[in-house]
Amino acid sequence: MSFPPSVPVIRTAVPDDLDAIAALHAEARATYYRGHLPEDDYDGPAERARTRAGWTRALAGEDPDAAVLCAVDDSGVAGIAAYRPLEGIMTLTQFHVAPARWRRGIGGALHAACVTAWRRAGAGTARLEVYEHNRRAQSFYARHGWYPDPHHPRHDTHLVLRFEVPVPTDRP
Repeated sequence: MSFPPSVPVIRTAVPDDLDAIAALHAEARATYYRGHLPEDDYDGPAERARTRAGWTRALAGEDPDAAVLCAVDDSGVAGIAAYRPLEGIMTLTQFHVAPARWRRGIGGALHAACVTAWRRAGAGTARLEVYEHNRRAQSFYARHGWYPDPHHPRHDTHLVLRFEVPVPTDRP
């Protein structure tokens, strides 16, 4: 007998999540950088150390305007999202779902949690950068309402996307 996959629980990430987050980050990035960049650039020892140090800082909670969310299902940490205001705009700095768990609603649930948090924070607009060859992510973001930034459509090898944070409909 087979059961449907569990619905992920979205929660604030904690320092104990570091190993799972760093591993998921590396695995997800490899899926879209492989074949486009030298492996050491996205998965070499120096890059893994840099990535781990970045997640360690993010999970320490030193920036009160920043957050790291994780989606947890029966198998553990299945997705991660990190965001913070940069230059006055809410910026989604990281967003990854474990490749083995793609197409199970985890990304959608994680994205919805980000939007809810941005709305609570009073953000009207959000931005992100997505690798130009990562068509899967570009499609995901387009389905969720992201569009090319009309003022700064590119940053190096990344496309810059914008998102209008919806105003709650229950407001007068």
